[in-house]
Amino acid sequence: MFTEEYFMQQAFKQAEKAFDEGEVPVGAVVVCNDLIIAKAHNQTELLTDVTAHAEIIALTSAAEYLGSKYLNDCTMYVTLEPCVMCAGALSWAQLGRLVFGASDDKKGFFRYGKELLHPKTVVLQGVMEAQCGGIVTEFFKGRR
Repeated sequence: MFTEEYFMQQAFKQAEKAFDEGEVPVGAVVVCNDLIIAKAHNQTELLTDVTAHAEIIALTSAAEYLGSKYLNDCTMYVTLEPCVMCAGALSWAQLGRLVFGASDDKKGFFRYGKELLHPKTVVLQGVMEAQCGGIVTEFFKGRR
C-alpha cells in the first residue's frame, strides 16, 4: 500500500487544492516511517509571499511535528522539481530522500546540479511524471 505512487498521489491531491485556489499547482507531503507528517501546497498568492512554496511550508510543518529542524529520516514527495530556493532549504534540513514527479526545465534546481541538496539526500524523479506535469501545463494554459 505505501508505494512511491501512493505518497505521490497524496502530494498530487495537494497540487489539485492549489490549482483550485488559483495557485501554481504544486503539492508536497513529508513522510517519516510510512506516516505522512506534513502536507502542503503552494500559497504564494494567498499569503502574498514569494517563499510560500509547497516544499517550504511542508518543511516547516514537518520540523514542527518532529521537534527538529533536521529531516534525515524523512522523504519529501513533491509534484514538481523544486526550485533553487527550495533545494537550499531541503539541504539545510538534511532531507533523507526527495521524490519528485515532473521536471522543471526553467526553474528546477537540477539546472545547477544535485550539489544544491545535502550530499546524503537520495533523489528519485519521474514518479507520476505525466500527471504531475499535466496539471502545471493545464494551469498555465488557462492563464494565457
